[in-house]
Amino acid sequence: MAQPAPWEHAEPLTVASAPVPAYGSGSLADLLPTLAAGMGVPGVTPAIPELTGTDRACVFLIDGLGWEQLRAHPDEAPYLTSLLSGSRGGTGRPITAGYPATTATSLASVGTGLPPGAHGLPGYTVRDPATGELMNQLRWQPWTAPDAWQPYPTVFQLAHAAGVHAAQVSSPAFASTPLTKVALSGGTFHGRLTGEERMDLAAEQLAAGDRSLVYTYYAELDGAGHRYGVASDTWRGQLMYVDRLVQRLAEQLPPRSALYVTADHGMIDVPFDEEHRLDFDLDWELRAGVALLGGEGRARHVYALPGAEGDVLTCWREVLGEQFWVASRDEAIAAGWFGPHVDDRVYARIGDVVAAACDDVLIIASEREPKESAMVGNHGSMTPDEQLVPLLEVRS
Repeated sequence: MAQPAPWEHAEPLTVASAPVPAYGSGSLADLLPTLAAGMGVPGVTPAIPELTGTDRACVFLIDGLGWEQLRAHPDEAPYLTSLLSGSRGGTGRPITAGYPATTATSLASVGTGLPPGAHGLPGYTVRDPATGELMNQLRWQPWTAPDAWQPYPTVFQLAHAAGVHAAQVSSPAFASTPLTKVALSGGTFHGRLTGEERMDLAAEQLAAGDRSLVYTYYAELDGAGHRYGVASDTWRGQLMYVDRLVQRLAEQLPPRSALYVTADHGMIDVPFDEEHRLDFDLDWELRAGVALLGGEGRARHVYALPGAEGDVLTCWREVLGEQFWVASRDEAIAAGWFGPHVDDRVYARIGDVVAAACDDVLIIASEREPKESAMVGNHGSMTPDEQLVPLLEVRS
């Protein structure tokens, strides 16, 4: 029986009622290992059974393109919509991003083939146990040694070592960032400014080896959603452009190739009023006993003062229990929110309390996070609008 949408919940919410991502069978972390295993790369395990082997595979990750948003805009994305129906010989279905559904976490899951509890990027901002400070894992601030923070090899590194031609084609700005290093490095990086240039070069890189594993990326759809919302003309214009990029790449695929279109998360627009945007900086109940507020508006990590963990959990459940799944660290881990296992080095990065939005609400922090608090479109939690991302396939 299909689960009801998270906003159709019975009160009060429980940790067990949260729709846990499909780690090990249909999540972002399962995509590259499945493709690499089909090329004979050792050390990876196939986990998405319907994906058959191919000599050359390209993953095109479109930041912010959720499954639900794509299905709601067939006129703006005719080519992508045709892949949903299989009318062009492709196939499409949703997979889950992983928790939280946010860029740094998802890119690390894609590139390492590991869930967040293993790769160790379990949120937008998390506490560094070594320093006690919040670390922004997207911007890598404050700086910390990348290899210590995420020590596992990427699937691209494993593929390159196995003789597969591995390449990433993205913005030049991402060539040497710590996030690229820990999540997407291996083989060669090629920076190109425009989407068209990236599509053309990705096709060239696919043809460069008898076995090839190529990744390419487009960010501006996500930016439009954050600034203007997924109901905006600007967002729809970006979707139209993305649709043309996918078709451009698909029509250039060399022989024995497959293109996989996916995303790191979806998005939801949140109204600008006190009912939907709960301000941590102005709410004494939510602030009581809290040392650090991490994560983002729809996926919060809450770090309590020593000894106050139980009180903070009780208070957050009482205040938010009808709008958020609220769990202790151990409850969230036991429920599998971050994957089937959490490494020891990752354990204390997770909040003492973890709060995931169920309704169209945010916990903003207007004083300490003014830019994030002003965003129209948001993501991070486990609702279908955020969690489900497309997995669309085109074969040559």
